[in-house]
Amino acid sequence: MSMRAIGALIGVGASPDPALAVTRERLLRLAPSANIAIVAGIAARFDALAREYDVTTVLRICHFLAQAAHETDGFRTFQEYGGPSYFARYEGRRDLGNIQTGDGARYHGRGIFQLTGRANYRRFGQILGIDLEAEPERAREPAVALAVAFAYWRERGMAAAADADDVERVTKLINGGRNGLAERARYLATAKRIWV
Repeated sequence: MSMRAIGALIGVGASPDPALAVTRERLLRLAPSANIAIVAGIAARFDALAREYDVTTVLRICHFLAQAAHETDGFRTFQEYGGPSYFARYEGRRDLGNIQTGDGARYHGRGIFQLTGRANYRRFGQILGIDLEAEPERAREPAVALAVAFAYWRERGMAAAADADDVERVTKLINGGRNGLAERARYLATAKRIWV
């Protein structure tokens, strides 16, 4: 693992602008029923990674967190709900890189933006210097989940959509469609009242 990745994972440095700091208290205002451990894990490293990945404006922070809140069921889980029969829908999906029997369940959604599919686990593991393909459960670790989310944000080019305040476009970049758009928009409105 590179020194940059290690620094990002342990959360070196804090946000220089207290008005934009992502704290446990602010995350709990955004999602009051959140899992405290998840919120603490995000708050511990968010500001350092936000600087590294240029998520440093009110709109970018609010869009990132609104999407994260929706994808994690209000910061309650870092794992997609369902079991083997539900995850079977990913089986054999070549577009996700699921080419081996059992890949659907093994590479189901985990992390902040619900990383899904063998190819995505491989790709974002390589970006971060972590073998997520061999150890997919690591995508649920708070530090890893957050690092993957920021890398995904950058790779998918979400900053421009956030800068345009286009929640529909950010949503499409996160999950490929409009799934949960109304809830994502509500989280965004709440985030804009917290980070001003």
